[in-house]
Amino acid sequence: MKISAFQQVIESVESLPLEDQEILLDILQKRLLERRRTNLYQEVSEIKQEFAEGKVKFGSVDEFLAELDQP
Repeated sequence: MKISAFQQVIESVESLPLEDQEILLDILQKRLLERRRTNLYQEVSEIKQEFAEGKVKFGSVDEFLAELDQP
């Protein structure tokens, strides 16, 4: 039976001492948080750029929904 790479990683982590598992978890959480921050920063930068280029419109929810219904 072939074991997936993900399953191999899980088994490798489970073979570590508990303290090492906790350290690994802390490292992964911090890296994920940093990745989310980076993605959010990129999204905000793109929105700012679109706003500067006049591609962003403001209006009510009803106006937004009405515009979505237009072909």
